[in-house]
Amino acid sequence: MPQGSFHGVDATISLADLRQGSCLGGRLAGLRGRSVLIASKEQLPAALALVELDGVARRMVLCPPDLAPEHFASIVATAEIDALVGDAAAPAAAALGIPQSVRILSVPVPPGVLRAASYETEWILLTSGTTGSPKLVLHTLSSLAGALTRPAALGGGSVWSTFYDIRRYGGLQIFLRAVRGGSSLVLSSANEPVRRFLARAAKAGVTHISGTPSHWRRALMSGAAQSISPQVVRLSGEIADQVILDALRVAYPRAKVVHAFASTEAGVAFDVDDGLAGFPATLIGQPGAKVLMKLENDTLRIRSSRIASRYLGGSAEPLVSDDGFVDTGDIVELRDGRYTFVGRRDGAINVGGLKVYPEEIEAVINSHPRVQMSLVRARRSPITGAVVVADVVLAGVEGERPATETLTREILEACRRVLPAHKVPAILRFVPALEVSAAGKLVRPGA
Repeated sequence: MPQGSFHGVDATISLADLRQGSCLGGRLAGLRGRSVLIASKEQLPAALALVELDGVARRMVLCPPDLAPEHFASIVATAEIDALVGDAAAPAAAALGIPQSVRILSVPVPPGVLRAASYETEWILLTSGTTGSPKLVLHTLSSLAGALTRPAALGGGSVWSTFYDIRRYGGLQIFLRAVRGGSSLVLSSANEPVRRFLARAAKAGVTHISGTPSHWRRALMSGAAQSISPQVVRLSGEIADQVILDALRVAYPRAKVVHAFASTEAGVAFDVDDGLAGFPATLIGQPGAKVLMKLENDTLRIRSSRIASRYLGGSAEPLVSDDGFVDTGDIVELRDGRYTFVGRRDGAINVGGLKVYPEEIEAVINSHPRVQMSLVRARRSPITGAVVVADVVLAGVEGERPATETLTREILEACRRVLPAHKVPAILRFVPALEVSAAGKLVRPGA
């Protein structure tokens, strides 16, 4: 049985204590066979519920704390929710038509509750980045843990931490690595300042820590990045360009810097630890591989035992194509024997009939030594339909704005050297910060 601990903002609970007691008290038995909505403000109660309910509940729906209130009703109906487990900040079960509600306790109590597994519990994750109601993606523990078969992936005896919320796919992978490897896990909090989170991670002796490139850019801007000394730094969820990989190598010279590709539907496809952006072309069509990848219309498609089973809901479209592949929607290009991520198919800007992917331009802007991060977006134009506009955050103390005409000219000249004219920003704006979603991704217009 794992002997690690969960470190929340205000409490620490060991898995050894959970083996003997229960944070759900004597009401755990009443949740057997139920379809449970796990809803809490903080991650620690959610982590405890996941440990206790797997094998007990028929279905667990992981509700992220940023879920818009108007989406609850459809999720409850689609997932056939008949019980809610949460903390004091959880939505009112009665108002959602949920017949049973259990508040998870802050510390385990030992009522001798029987936890014998009798179900292969369905783990339901919500997609992020959609404009309408999120899709409900059905996984099992087997598909979620498909990438964790190697001992090195578990990091036994290590201390894990993540900027992610564990109710999203990326954070859930770190949660499973810690629990299955018998390691401790330092959980973040949605409104927690980066400096405080890193200080808690350092105090716990973090060895493995993950986040999106946007998470890591904010960490490097915080002035507190050097407070931790990890062995492994992991990135996923967004394109990891060469700039952020190099910056992390400088910040953590003794750490292995790994970037992974995964999605809620397709699961983990691969890890790259050679320090280079993109991935080797040899991974495409690799015979005998556990994860099969192919390109169709320049879009990456994935087939493996790690993909989700299906979407919940009778009106949901098929998750996989007829040949069993998931269309990730990510556009890649072959450059010097290596595939580079260009952007999302549905995120292209139409400039005079030509497609422009914001991430490609951001990678060029971010390569300037004075730039910390950037966001490229469209502005309507009566002539071309749209022009490219870039919001730029400069390196240095967060909120500092030492912009000059010379700097603007340097950035635009760098863009002109490597990009065709229609991709060069028509306008540069220097801003103190960029909005990052609860999923750790840059908030893009229309997303």
